[in-house]
Amino acid sequence: MSIIEAIIIAIVEGLTEFLPVSSTGHMIITQGILGIKSDDFVKAFTIIIQFGAILSVLVLYWKRFFQSVNFYIKLLIGFLPAAVFGLLFSDYIDSMLENVYVVAVMLVLGGIVMLFVDKWFNNPDESKQEITYKNAFTIGLFQCIAMIPGVSRSMATIVGGMSQKLTRKNAAEFSFFLAVPTMAAATGYKVYKLIKVPDGGLFDFDFSILIDNMAVLIVGNVVAFIVAMLAIKFFINFISKYGFKLFGWYRIVVGLLILILLGFGVQLEVA
Repeated sequence: MSIIEAIIIAIVEGLTEFLPVSSTGHMIITQGILGIKSDDFVKAFTIIIQFGAILSVLVLYWKRFFQSVNFYIKLLIGFLPAAVFGLLFSDYIDSMLENVYVVAVMLVLGGIVMLFVDKWFNNPDESKQEITYKNAFTIGLFQCIAMIPGVSRSMATIVGGMSQKLTRKNAAEFSFFLAVPTMAAATGYKVYKLIKVPDGGLFDFDFSILIDNMAVLIVGNVVAFIVAMLAIKFFINFISKYGFKLFGWYRIVVGLLILILLGFGVQLEVA
């Protein structure tokens, strides 16, 4: 992977990770346009650069992460369902990740949900905007739906928050916070699988693939960090004023575009 390709993919990652549009779907289209083959490093790269996106949340909301231990307990409660489901169904999830049709169809179905989410769930209770343990767990269950590629982790958790009568802004912000442990775990696991020696012991590692591609990884994370910060600021302002309908139509267009490309025989691979 070249530096230019890394920058383009990182821009796509930063723009789409926290928006309810499915970063996976956009990675598929980007790789298809650039002609990048989805080998082990490319797959790992698209996960590892999430670290840059995670840092954008920590920088923008750093005061929230110094609130109290209770804040971290809620994040842990919200993270646990995805951790458990991920471990139990990892093989099945991996098989779905290889199916581009699943991604495209879920983009379209998720887009339809986005068209109506404001009508269904936009009834916040201003007296109940403090996240409770029950809220956190429920949102965590919604996050499990995002294990189906194309759903969008952001979309699932925001809808989960709004179903708990949170405002669009508060639901989106808790979605960002919950992304930190979730994406950190995914990044750590992907790095572990990338450097682990095949058939070796639990702690037999080969760091050569990271060292050989260090420049690409650093550039990718820096770009993802900067772009994600801008995307988060835009997203919060936009949904507070206009809601989610535009994102719904956008998802439908992207999903249909992937299906059309597949119909014409274009080879697309999941990042």
